[in-house]
Amino acid sequence: MDESGIGDTIGRETSEDGQDMCDALELAASTVLVEVTPGVAIVFGEVPDGLELISLDMVPSFDRSQLSTALGSLGSAGTIVGNVAEAVSSAQGLFRVNEATLSLLKSGGQMAAKDGAKLGAIFKNGELVAQARFIPASMTAATAIAAIGPAVAMIALQMQLGEISGLVRSSIQLTTQTLKAIRNEQWAELEGLAESVDEAVKETRELDTITDSVWEPIAPSGPNIRKQLKLYRKNVAGHIQELGKLDGHARRQYLESNAEAIVFDTYALLSSLKTHAEYHAVRAALARTRSTDDESEAQLFNRIARNTPVEIDESLSEIQSLTKSLFRELRIIAELPGRATVPLTKKRKGAKASQLTCRQLLEAIGPLAEMLHPTVDMPAVPASVCGPEELVLDPYLHILRWFLEDGEALRSVAFPYEVGTHNFTGVVPAMLAKRVDATWDALAPGRASAIVERFASSTFVAVTDRRIVTANPGDLLKRGELGPIYPLDEVRNVRGRSHQGSGVRPTIDVATKERDLHWMFPDSATHEDIDSLAVALSKGTPHAVSVQTPTERLATADSTVDS
Repeated sequence: MDESGIGDTIGRETSEDGQDMCDALELAASTVLVEVTPGVAIVFGEVPDGLELISLDMVPSFDRSQLSTALGSLGSAGTIVGNVAEAVSSAQGLFRVNEATLSLLKSGGQMAAKDGAKLGAIFKNGELVAQARFIPASMTAATAIAAIGPAVAMIALQMQLGEISGLVRSSIQLTTQTLKAIRNEQWAELEGLAESVDEAVKETRELDTITDSVWEPIAPSGPNIRKQLKLYRKNVAGHIQELGKLDGHARRQYLESNAEAIVFDTYALLSSLKTHAEYHAVRAALARTRSTDDESEAQLFNRIARNTPVEIDESLSEIQSLTKSLFRELRIIAELPGRATVPLTKKRKGAKASQLTCRQLLEAIGPLAEMLHPTVDMPAVPASVCGPEELVLDPYLHILRWFLEDGEALRSVAFPYEVGTHNFTGVVPAMLAKRVDATWDALAPGRASAIVERFASSTFVAVTDRRIVTANPGDLLKRGELGPIYPLDEVRNVRGRSHQGSGVRPTIDVATKERDLHWMFPDSATHEDIDSLAVALSKGTPHAVSVQTPTERLATADSTVDS
């Protein structure tokens, strides 16, 4: 489900004349969002276009009636005023309330407050479509919600079930075809269980009640459903554990070799999780219905409502972690020349193996990944770039984007020559200067060769607000592989641009917790660009970082001599 599904925005509330806005909205508000438990709101009154809701139809009808009565009493009790009590006459559905939602409610400003409720305007495509009130859980918990705890528990389970169903629906036809191509027999067993439980859920919703005739056909399926859930949780956990042990090239190889199995196990876990959630939602609804006459059924309901959401959250967390890793690696592979349509898994002798390509797997996993993770935007070319003027950065940024973490900002990009014992020992200054100058020439398309890459290869350096990411430019563009990564909070010292003698090129020295880095720049590099890189390296580090200019270093040296 789209967690920000209130059209385009909800908001633009109050300013200096907030009270006038409050009064106007009080008269016009016809939609009420009441947060019944942190993160989950029930929508009452009119449902504006663009407000995507999760149905309440698995919540027993007597609970829905009790809920409306209890929340409607808020108006008569004076907690909220105006015609809100009239709007709270029938629950329309559920809506996820999180930081993203609240940012839409606020729309860049503070929400107007009236008797504890928050007032807002719902916009779609830039046009006002409805007025709304948002009543936070802090207002309702002490009054109405405490008296209808079982209904709230069912609501939380219903919200989870609706969100899982939305994930499963994402490109399910294409996904099913892909999965059947991989493991037809295994998928058929899970599919059979899913269809029988789906049918029971459909009958429950049509009847608006749960009966023994609906429950009995699926009741024996419980152990098989749990078996499927445990099987695929184990498979997914195995992938996550293996990926956690690997890095760099070994990690990429594992993902390429097991991409099809990961896609299958991810979707099989999601489907078994949906079936598990539906099965226990029906079971919980039956126990809740019977609990009016049987205390043991009430205890069973409480147990289901307590344990099932935890299982669902744990499985969704595993799915999210694995899809993020796989989707990122598939996107990187797809960016590499000619790789999108090349089969990832080659047939082994005597074994039945599908030959799905990176593009096919992206089409299968993409819709799910997009729903679970925010889209990775192409990073803009940073203001600080130290590289050849004619160099096109887009190919590097296209691949780098998939390595950036959520919210990570790119500050600087540079292509220095990294000085180390392997390429410095025995090299005279004049030869070293020529080697450094040749690095930027080697970045031109078609100029690189094995000899150039060995003796005059530059290092790709991307400095973000969190890390220093390095790579061999050729490895990044050809294989999508990074080199060492250094967290900025492990940078101990940055020594800015210096010349260590005539004929030696400008150098930046970076001392990190792991190792010391020495980066030289060609004669054609501008001093301003080198200094900008040094500043980017020094920002945001918790340690004392000194970025000294040549003048400052000379002054320090003079004062040392004088002393």
